[in-house]
Amino acid sequence: MISANAVLLACAAVTAVTCAGNLQIVNEWTTLKYDVPFNYPNADSYKSEVTVSTGIEIGWDRIFITTPRLFNGNPATLAWVPRNRAGVNYDTHKSPLLQAYPNWEWHSEASSGDILKTPTPNCSSLVSVFRVRADRCNRLWVLDSGVMDSLETFNTICPPKLLVFDMRTDRVVRSVTLPAEILRPNTLLTNLVIDDQVEVSHLQDGFLGDCDNVFVYMTDSTNPGILVYDARRDTAWRLSHPYMFPDPDFGTFSVAGESFTLMDGIIGLALSPFGSVGRRLYFQPFASDRLFSVPTSALKAGPNLGDDADLPVSLVGHKSSQAAPLAVDPKDGALIFSPVSETALATWIPGSVEHGVLAYSPEELQFVLDIRSAERDQGAIWVVSSRLQRYFKKTLDKREVNIRIMRILREPEFLPYAFNNNNSLLLFK
Repeated sequence: MISANAVLLACAAVTAVTCAGNLQIVNEWTTLKYDVPFNYPNADSYKSEVTVSTGIEIGWDRIFITTPRLFNGNPATLAWVPRNRAGVNYDTHKSPLLQAYPNWEWHSEASSGDILKTPTPNCSSLVSVFRVRADRCNRLWVLDSGVMDSLETFNTICPPKLLVFDMRTDRVVRSVTLPAEILRPNTLLTNLVIDDQVEVSHLQDGFLGDCDNVFVYMTDSTNPGILVYDARRDTAWRLSHPYMFPDPDFGTFSVAGESFTLMDGIIGLALSPFGSVGRRLYFQPFASDRLFSVPTSALKAGPNLGDDADLPVSLVGHKSSQAAPLAVDPKDGALIFSPVSETALATWIPGSVEHGVLAYSPEELQFVLDIRSAERDQGAIWVVSSRLQRYFKKTLDKREVNIRIMRILREPEFLPYAFNNNNSLLLFK
C-alpha cells in the first residue's frame, strides 16, 4: 500500500495547463445518436440526451459501445461504430451514427415499452447493458442487467443474463440466465471481467484451446457483491465483503463545477497480468477512495459458507477521489484508473513508488467510465469519457461535445512521489 503521505504527480499546473497531448480523439459526439430504422418503436419521441455510454470494447474492425437504459427513451442498449486502423480507413467522420448490435430486433421490445406491459416479457432480448468484454476466441460477452431506467424508476424487468456472441457472425453462441438464488431484489450488474484458465504458453499454433474454460466475475453495484460464473461447469455463485459497499463520505461526486450524489458500491474490476503468481482481482466501489484486491483462487473456490468478512480481501491503497473503471497494463501490471475530481488518467504499479500520468484534461476527461487495454490494438489504452454529471442533473448543453472515445498514444513517464502543493495533480495517497 502507498504511504499515507500525499503523492505528487507533476503533469502541469492544474489551474492553467492541460496535459493531453498523448490523447487521440477517435470519436466524439455532442450527443450519441442511433441510426434508428424507419417505423422503429418510439423513434419519433427519442431524445438523444438520454443516451450515455458507460462502456466500450475494441474489436478488430469495430468499436462496441454500451448505452444502458439509465433514463426512459433509449432506442437500444448496445451498439457499434466502425474502427479505423492502420491502412484501413472505414470512415473519417468522427461522429458516426450508432448501429444496434447485433441487430435492431434484439432491442425493439424494450424500446417499445411492451416489455413493461406484459407479465411474461421476452427476456431473450436485450434490456440494459452497462459493459461488454471480448475474449481470445473472438467472442463478445454481454452482461445484461435486466433493469430499465435504473436512475429513475429502477424497473427490474428480466433476470440478468450473460450472452456470448461470435463476432465473426454476430450470432449468439451461449446464453446464461443467472439463477435467482444469487440475486437480490435490487441487483444491478454493471461490470465483468473474464478470467481465462488456459495459459498462453500452452496454446498451440492455430489452436485456441477450450474457449469456455473461463471464470467470469461480475459486479452487483446496488446490493454489493461479486457474482462468479464458471463457464466450464455452467454454475454460478455469489460472494460479498463489507469492502465492496459504498462509503457515505464519498457519495458526492464533483467535477467541472457540478456535483451529484450516487451511492454505488463495487464497479471497477481488473485482473493482475495473465500468468502472474498468485493472480488477484482488483476492485473498487464507485463511492469510495479505496482500492482492494482478492486472490482469484478464493473467488473460484465456490460459495462462502461462513461470514462475508471471511473472504481474504486486502486494502491496496487510497485514491485522491472516486473512480469507476480499472484496468491493468499487461506489460508491467500497472493499475490504470481515473480519479473523477482530477479529470486525469493515471497509473501505479502496486507496492511501488512508481506513479505515472497518462493524461490530464479538465475538458476531455470529465468523467471516464471505462478503460480498456486493447489487445486488438497492440495494448493501447482506450477510454470512454462523458459529462455524466450533466446527464445526471439534466444540464446537458447539446452544442458542446459530451461524449468522447480516446486512445493513449505513448507511455507515461514515472515520476517520484513528493508532497502535495498548489501546482500538483494529486492522484494517489
